[in-house]
Amino acid sequence: MGHPPRIPVWLRWDQSVVYLVTICAADRKPVLANKKAFQAFKVAVSKLKDWRVLGAILMPDHIHVIVAPTKEREAKLGNFSAGLKRWMREELKASWKWQPACFDRLLRSGESLHDKWLYLQENPVRAGLVQKVGRLGVSI
Repeated sequence: MGHPPRIPVWLRWDQSVVYLVTICAADRKPVLANKKAFQAFKVAVSKLKDWRVLGAILMPDHIHVIVAPTKEREAKLGNFSAGLKRWMREELKASWKWQPACFDRLLRSGESLHDKWLYLQENPVRAGLVQKVGRLGVSI
C-alpha cells in the first residue's frame, strides 16, 4: 500500500515546519527537573545541527520541546529525538533510560504555536511544581 500524497513544498513555502515533541524517561523516573539535566539539555541542543529549539520545558519525568528543522522541511524527527536522548544521557552519565520513541505533533499555524507555548508554560503549574507562570528557566 502506498503513502498518501503530500502537498508539494512549493505550495506551502512560506510556512515553517514546527513540531511539539514530548520525550519521557522510562518508567517516568523523576530525573530531569534539575540543573544537571538542564545543562545536559543545553549541551545536547548545541550539537543539533539540523534543528532549532524554539522553546522547551523540563519536567521531572519528561521534556517538552518546540523544534523546527533548520534546512530541510523533510528532516527526520526521529534523528532529533534520538540525538537529544543520546547526548543528554552521555552528558549525565545516566543509569536511567528513555522511553522508546517520543510523542510528536506537527503545529499547523502561528496560533497553534502560541497556544502550545502557553500550554507548556502552564505545565509546571498544573503539576504543582510552581504556583504561577514566570521566568521558568534560563535561555539557551
